[in-house]
Amino acid sequence: MSHGLRKGLTSYGDEAFSLFLRKAFIKAKGYSDDALERPIVGVTNTFSDFNPCHGNVPQLMEAVKRGVMLAGGLPMEFPTISIHESFAYPTSMFLRNLMAMDTEEMIRAQPMDAVVLIGGCDKTLPAQMMAAASVDLPAIVLPTGPMLVGHYQGELLGACTDCRRLWASFRAGNMDAQEIETVNARLAPSVGTCMVMGTASTMACVIEALGFSLPLSATIPATHAERVRCAEATGRRAAEMANKRGPRPSELLTPAAFRNAMVVLQAIGGSTNGIIHLAAIAGRVGHKIDYREFDRLGREVPVLVDLKPSGSGYMEHFHEAGGLPRLMAEIRDLLDLEAPTVAGKIGDAIAAAEQVPGQTVIRTRENPVSADGAMGVLGGNLAPRGAMIKQSAASKRLMQHTGRAIVFDSIEDMAKRLDDPELEVAADDVLVLRNAGPKGAPGMPEAGYLPIPKKLARQGVKDMVRISDARMSGTAFGTIVLHIAPESAAGGPLALVRTGDRIRLDVPARRIDVLLDDAELSRRAEVAQAARQTDGPDRGYARLFQQSVLQADEGCDFDFLVPGRPTM
Repeated sequence: MSHGLRKGLTSYGDEAFSLFLRKAFIKAKGYSDDALERPIVGVTNTFSDFNPCHGNVPQLMEAVKRGVMLAGGLPMEFPTISIHESFAYPTSMFLRNLMAMDTEEMIRAQPMDAVVLIGGCDKTLPAQMMAAASVDLPAIVLPTGPMLVGHYQGELLGACTDCRRLWASFRAGNMDAQEIETVNARLAPSVGTCMVMGTASTMACVIEALGFSLPLSATIPATHAERVRCAEATGRRAAEMANKRGPRPSELLTPAAFRNAMVVLQAIGGSTNGIIHLAAIAGRVGHKIDYREFDRLGREVPVLVDLKPSGSGYMEHFHEAGGLPRLMAEIRDLLDLEAPTVAGKIGDAIAAAEQVPGQTVIRTRENPVSADGAMGVLGGNLAPRGAMIKQSAASKRLMQHTGRAIVFDSIEDMAKRLDDPELEVAADDVLVLRNAGPKGAPGMPEAGYLPIPKKLARQGVKDMVRISDARMSGTAFGTIVLHIAPESAAGGPLALVRTGDRIRLDVPARRIDVLLDDAELSRRAEVAQAARQTDGPDRGYARLFQQSVLQADEGCDFDFLVPGRPTM
């Protein structure tokens, strides 16, 4: 197999000429023959003015390149799609697969012996991991890192759990316009990803648990010099991997690694988005996430990291307490310590974990944040293929609840009616949002965090049972059932619920049910089938997405990108 500049030669029908032409053009940038004989390490450039989470990428790229050269390699940066959660229409999840395809094809198309994947904001890291898994070239991930905390009237603030909490307070009339504008300027005080255990932090931790990044890379703040040193070390390690031709993703993404990642996902109080992305990454290497096993772990693995939204701290506090290696030391008996990583074995990282006297962010098993893990997997007649609840961020009093359904047929319908003073809704009702899944929205937006209707918020209501086929941000909190599969737009039973039906949530029993008999559900299904709209986008990526996207339990990847998966 060819390596370095000789790898993947452009097809001109004459390989010698192809190499000659390639060298001629790259020498236009001033490279010497000595440089061009070195192993090549690709470095993804995901910087964008639309992506403040990646604002430190130029500095990180320079440090990565320095590390590559110190280890005798030749770094070559190249651009890929960049996605920011708040700047992506209609939703970042709609574009995750496009970024994965872009990254995969750019790695394949250009000569490199290893690749450094620099990402941060929610969907970028999963997209890059999906790409790396499919190409199977030696790859190492460098997260951009979490931002620092903000401050307001003596209180620590963090995007975006506190965004949601304070916005809810504003909606309830407890803050005025000037106060919320002051808060708005302080929620995100630096570049970097959300500093709570949202999806970005969750995926950085999951990727470190999978063995794809250096120890502590998940938690170092974006603005710290230590983050830059981590980037240099990542570049050095990438050059070593290029020389050794490994380890490759297929050697790291084993069943043991995925189980380790699921244990960590539960123990950190991770985002529900994490399990969708983990399923998509697993699918790329022919594995399936065992949701029964994940739910079992949710009953056995306690939440030990005291971070919002499940706890009270922020990512910089997690890092100061020893980061992921220190957390894994608390649950070492639940992990496969022999699982390989880009830097050795998981057990090596745990053995080197820093012991920080007096820290309280990483709890012991005897003093957990929550005795149960972050998430539970629900079944029942509303979720034949499953649904998720982040039980660690839910209200204990609502974990078993029966209430009247208030149904919204779409995100637009919800936006129009939710705050209507004439809406008949009470605190013990169940808010239902449908047609917000992968196909229905499209893109499965983070609309599952249905706001409390304004008139109830002003009465002091802070939580209600809310269910949908959408996602929610990992920064959000509340008694919220998500990812109902199959989604309503694909014929799932959520499409059959009507306002006034009784819905029962029973988290201990792991069920979400509409209290109707099978005969009534069958009758409604026949009516719904006859009325279902099948028209979709007629061109471009939107059409590809609509035709090919899988359901939440399969990671919302495209069917044609999953080995052995029949296409729609």
